Amino acid sequence: MMQEYKYLKNILFLDIETVAQEADFSTVSSQKQDLWAKKAKNLKNEAQLDAAGMYFDRAAIYAEFGKVICIGFGGIYFDENEAMCFRTKCISGDNEAEILTQFKQILEKHSAKKDLMLCAHNGKEFDFPYLCRRMLINGIPLPDCLQIQGKKPWEIHHADTLDLWKFGDYKHYVGLDLLAEIFQLKSSKDDIDGSEVNRVYHLEKNLARIAAYCAKDVVVLAQLYLKMNVLPVFDDNNVFLV
Repeated sequence: MMQEYKYLKNILFLDIETVAQEADFSTVSSQKQDLWAKKAKNLKNEAQLDAAGMYFDRAAIYAEFGKVICIGFGGIYFDENEAMCFRTKCISGDNEAEILTQFKQILEKHSAKKDLMLCAHNGKEFDFPYLCRRMLINGIPLPDCLQIQGKKPWEIHHADTLDLWKFGDYKHYVGLDLLAEIFQLKSSKDDIDGSEVNRVYHLEKNLARIAAYCAKDVVVLAQLYLKMNVLPVFDDNNVFLV
């Protein structure tokens, strides 16, 4: 193994896909409809959508009104020839509690133990808190690597490629696809992008398509992390979906 890169084995790269809890606003409980309508009034609405339209378009990004349908994750390893490889997997389905429970078990069994680092793009503002909130809503105790309460900043092993790119400029959002382009990485948006996931899930009923997109995102995320740390990038031929 390339000893100077040994620490990379402790990083779990991840991406989540989320959708609105209901396919149609009319099936949402009346109390939740009222609560969503209040929230929607404070959201940007350039298309002038009503509460129902806003729900289908935006509810997925809020843990109170959305749910996790897919978690993609992957890790770097080195083969017998010392070549850098990447292994990735997706957990997806309609039962959110099962997905979150499986993912928690994977985190707790990871060989890195307390040295495990989680990495996501915009993870600190989206993926990590979303996973925590949905786990608690489903009655699932948080795994140690996601529990930040009571920890000192240096005890929280979370990496965020968007955070790395901001350099302290907190108003500067850049999507994964743009960073992939400027770092000359193959885009994961060759089929769908995040804005289409809710439609593909609820209307097309095509979870496999979403999982394939999520897996590609994880690969790009890992390659981007390496590029941003001026490290060698694994070859596409050394990417394995399990």
